[in-house]
Amino acid sequence: MRKFPTDMEAQVWEWVRGRRCLGLKFRRQQVIQGFIVDFYCAEKRLALELDGDIHLQQADYDRERDALLRAAGVTVVRLRNEQVSREELERVLSRPHPQPLSINGEGSKSSEDELGLDAGGCGATAYGDAVAVYLGFAINKGASLWSTITSWMSDRGAFRETFARQAIPMVWDYAESNPFSNSGGNLETAIDKGKMAIEFLPIQSNAKTIQADASNQSISQRKVVSTDPPYYDNIGYADLSDFFYVWLRRSLRSIYPNLFATMAVPKAEELVATPYRHGSKVKAEQFFLTGMGRAIHNLAEQAHPAFPVTIYYAFKASKTHSTPLSIHGEGSGVRLETSNTGWETFLQAIINAGFAIVGTWPMRTELANRMIGSGTNALASSIVLVCQKRPAHADTISRRDFQRQLRAEMPEALEAMIGISSTPLSIHGEGPGVRSLPPIAPVDLAQAAIGPGMGIYSQYAAVLNQDGTAMSVHDALVMINREITDYLSPDAGNADGDTLFCSAWFDQYGWKSGAFGEADTLARAKGTSVEGVKTAGVVEAGGGKVRLFTWKEYPADWNPENDTRMPVWEALHHFILQLNEGGESAAGRLLAHIPDKAEAVRQLAYHLYTLCERHGWADDARGYNELITSWGNIVSESFNAGQVGSMGDLFGGV
Repeated sequence: MRKFPTDMEAQVWEWVRGRRCLGLKFRRQQVIQGFIVDFYCAEKRLALELDGDIHLQQADYDRERDALLRAAGVTVVRLRNEQVSREELERVLSRPHPQPLSINGEGSKSSEDELGLDAGGCGATAYGDAVAVYLGFAINKGASLWSTITSWMSDRGAFRETFARQAIPMVWDYAESNPFSNSGGNLETAIDKGKMAIEFLPIQSNAKTIQADASNQSISQRKVVSTDPPYYDNIGYADLSDFFYVWLRRSLRSIYPNLFATMAVPKAEELVATPYRHGSKVKAEQFFLTGMGRAIHNLAEQAHPAFPVTIYYAFKASKTHSTPLSIHGEGSGVRLETSNTGWETFLQAIINAGFAIVGTWPMRTELANRMIGSGTNALASSIVLVCQKRPAHADTISRRDFQRQLRAEMPEALEAMIGISSTPLSIHGEGPGVRSLPPIAPVDLAQAAIGPGMGIYSQYAAVLNQDGTAMSVHDALVMINREITDYLSPDAGNADGDTLFCSAWFDQYGWKSGAFGEADTLARAKGTSVEGVKTAGVVEAGGGKVRLFTWKEYPADWNPENDTRMPVWEALHHFILQLNEGGESAAGRLLAHIPDKAEAVRQLAYHLYTLCERHGWADDARGYNELITSWGNIVSESFNAGQVGSMGDLFGGV
């Protein structure tokens, strides 16, 4: 900024340089506490700031900034550009200014004692304000414990707070706690929760919390940025915040009058796609896309060019629709496609902002016992998008070349995600063997696996359709998801005919019965027969009907060593049976007997999970997801059991 001062800054510098103003020595563009002030006089510990029109839009940011500077012992004087003249400058600088108490104890302690937290104080008044703030937090915690929406967790013998999830639920029978008792849910509990948080706060370094509009903020200039933005229409943060805001406002309005100036939390500018605020879903989506685009573009312009920007996303809400296969050049029939409006809109905003997505990876952030995770296939992870600014001279690519590149690069990337990583146990001091790291869970795979594909798509200025129009993110995701489906499909590998039949029959009928004639035709096409599949013990056939057995119907006394016809389908569902009936140790003992089935079983589990998700069969999908998420421990248990097969076979030759 030294090279490009504003006209007013250049004029003021001519007035103050070389002690020309009241004999005071000024430096320009001085860095103080990580902030750059326009002019600084060290002998008076005074910062002079010249405010143009942009400062009308960032008043809250300036107020927070000034408070932090005052806390560092610096007096801040602000002048609007239209106020500045040589005479006005000398008049303002010649009058006495209260000296804030610096970190070295300089200045007037009495004046500092009168400054509250909002004014950047750190004396007696500010200390009292801080105590009041923490007590206000305790009252808020209590509000979540003492409402008529509090319920009882019988398995833990404890209260479930109002916000067990990011919504206010309907509760038929609430659990009433007494804030003045000695039992759980009292006021002391609420205070202790805040005390525990304070005790774990890091004190080795300073941090700043600044409220600003993401679309025009400047605090991320040349910074390493990691952000967790709103998830489309998943959570109405502002609406939910009213529950706490009304109590905080009563407690803390005198301390933070500007922060609590409104009766309720401001909502109009909140960046979520809430239809009732905007009149329709279409308008809500456009509002989100436009606002997110501005915010992400601002990040892209300001972020440090040497480092990627990481963006967290943890929202899963898909819808399934049918797409004629013929439009993809695949002949007749119908393909189930899964799309996600929020996910697509979010990705579109990132790409429109000038970012290229160079990777996506799940990070375990969600509690297994959270309310939304109970009995559902909720995401176990947040998806971390790793982004870098796309070069201005990026090329374009045709749709056909994009598809060719996907087919060349996606299989290796998918194998890295769903494959088992292994290291010798001896390096951990645990003796010979192999330590296994769990693969990505099927519930997370759909979003994590788009990283390599979107990395290809977003590195180009555009992917062009045959008519010259740019391919949308939606169409790119359809193609990427198709590559994922094709990779996981048993037809893409060397699966046995029985498994191919079962997979196709399951896709069509699930666990329901279908006509024998149809099953016979399908079985012949897959290189097997209905009688053969029946002999394998995976279907029931009779009375002109054919039905797949569920894993619960598989015999508990089954012995793989006596099974002369064991398709991968059968092995997979025996694994699920053992995991549910005997836990990971039982599944590990089974793996020790049939390590040669491991790779095919895992791949089939991913494929069947995908089918269940698309059909909306959540209960069935859960079994396949749990098997994969437990796979690392199952492998370890197989070594404890004493592996019967070949160790090399277990890991596909690793």
